[in-house]
Amino acid sequence: MPLSLHDMGYEPDDLKVTISEMLVATADHSDESLDRNITEVLRTLRERMKMDVVFCSEFVDGQRVFRQVAADEARPVISAGQSDRLEESWCHHVVEGRLPGFLPDASQHPLSRALAASLPFGIGTHISTPIVLSNGQVYGTLCSFTFSPQDNPNPDDLKTLQMTARLTAMRIEAGRTPTA
Repeated sequence: MPLSLHDMGYEPDDLKVTISEMLVATADHSDESLDRNITEVLRTLRERMKMDVVFCSEFVDGQRVFRQVAADEARPVISAGQSDRLEESWCHHVVEGRLPGFLPDASQHPLSRALAASLPFGIGTHISTPIVLSNGQVYGTLCSFTFSPQDNPNPDDLKTLQMTARLTAMRIEAGRTPTA
């Protein structure tokens, strides 16, 4: 008899199960449904991880482009379609290894403290991971942050983002594969 998700330690509302179910690649889907699925995943991550902003970015021609964003509508600090210089982004520094993927309090790290000084809003807890395609190319990043440090940030949230980034990469690649 096969093991159930519950037997493997997952509850029906476990975030990883929810994310996996939302991003499992299917043979038929369009870019629109891909975007819709990823946006819904970002909203779920934002709610469950108690983050103020969660986004998926793509690195294009020296720019970080925000592809999907889940943020509080009352405080929209970034939106889909916006871009900025890649070298100046937190995402780039995480990918390059200059910033850790999990920063419980960004003010405690010298580089993030310096980067935050140029922003029009504060960053407290910051969690980020690259989205790496199967050929090794870094597509962009999956990032989340709060405006003030969380009281009890969960280091396992980085693992959740990493798993989500892997599934997102699979969905991106499936969306790029021509159908017969």
